[in-house]
Amino acid sequence: MAEAERHRVFPHLHRGHGSLMLSLRYSYHSYQAFHIMQKDTTIREAQQQVDRWIKTYGVRYFSELTNMACLTEEVGELARVIARQYGDQSFKEGEKPNLGEEMADVLWVLMCLANQTGIDLTEELHKSFEKKTRRDNVRHKHNLKLQ
Repeated sequence: MAEAERHRVFPHLHRGHGSLMLSLRYSYHSYQAFHIMQKDTTIREAQQQVDRWIKTYGVRYFSELTNMACLTEEVGELARVIARQYGDQSFKEGEKPNLGEEMADVLWVLMCLANQTGIDLTEELHKSFEKKTRRDNVRHKHNLKLQ
C-alpha cells in the first residue's frame, strides 16, 4: 500500500516504535466507544478501532517481533480450545469453552500487526479471494476426497 493511501485509510497510524504521550483524562463517552462495536463493523473499521484503542490505552504498539510471538501464543490458545471442544482432549476443571473469545484474540493481534506494517486487511482479503478463485475455481469440485 502506498504511503499516501495508507495515511488515507489509517490517518492516525504512524510507523515506528516511538512512544506516544497521552493525557490520562478520558471521558466516559470515549471509554464507552471502545466497548460498543457496531455489529456491521467492517474489517477496515475494526483495524482503525484497534489502532485508536492501542494509542489511547496501550500507549504504543509492541514491536512486530513481540506481536508475532503474541499471535503465536493466541493461536496456541485457540488450538487448545479446539483440541478440547472438537478433539480427543477434555477441558480441565475450571476451563470453559471460549472458542469465540480466542478467535477474537487472534484477530486482535493480527490487526495490530497489519496496522503497524501498513497492511489494509480489507484490500488484502479481496486480493486473496481473487487469487483463490482464479487458482481453485474447479480444483476442489474435482477433488474426490471432498465428494
